Amino acid sequence: MTSFISLGVNVDHVATVRQARRTTEPDPVIAAALAEQGGANGITFHLREDRRHIQDRDVELFMKTVQVSTNFELACADDVLNICCRLKPDWALLVPESRQEVTTEGGLDVASDSGRIRDAVQRITDAGIQTSLFLDPDPRQIDAAAKLGVDAVELHTGPYAVATRENVSAELERLRTVGEQVTQAGMRLHAGHGLTYANVQPVAAIAGMCELNIGHSIVSRAVMVGMKEAVAEMRRLLDSALLLNLHK
Repeated sequence: MTSFISLGVNVDHVATVRQARRTTEPDPVIAAALAEQGGANGITFHLREDRRHIQDRDVELFMKTVQVSTNFELACADDVLNICCRLKPDWALLVPESRQEVTTEGGLDVASDSGRIRDAVQRITDAGIQTSLFLDPDPRQIDAAAKLGVDAVELHTGPYAVATRENVSAELERLRTVGEQVTQAGMRLHAGHGLTYANVQPVAAIAGMCELNIGHSIVSRAVMVGMKEAVAEMRRLLDSALLLNLHK
């Protein structure tokens, strides 16, 4: 286990509330600033092809105002790739997209890639941006990612998050096993999707885990207690998970 786990806060769902009324609030840029005050080590934002939540204006302002690491989530689409390469965030996280999905439903299929993912990785790398791929915990996908020379893999934790009680241990073990494969291949280990205050600590305790990206649960909590406190609560959980592991 690493000595520190970076907490990336995804502010997309703040924009989802705003876009429900096509108005100016709540502003995800302000939410990002409050998340930083709460202890976020990075801000994640997904500029989708259909612009259903985060808008071009938001991304421009994130890049001017965010003081911590910026993680630009995007599909392998020319228009968003052009924006990403121009703005040069710290990280570019490539994800699959479907117009019908409510949120990202699974990882990229790098193993069956016809060249689109490889070309996107090359464009991002040439722009001097660190590249991460959002992948299901599948050994085939990790092998394919390693061949592309990406900097990190973000494991899709959705199946773990929705697993019934008898299946939670199996899903967690799958994350641990594939996580070891990621680190042994020389890539950074990240994880995210569906993580909550109730289920995050076992994932945070996985050996080699460097970063967790969490959005919906934090934004939901922030509705009740405010963004700064919601992020601070999650930061405390990650820190306590480290302390528990160090004292074993």
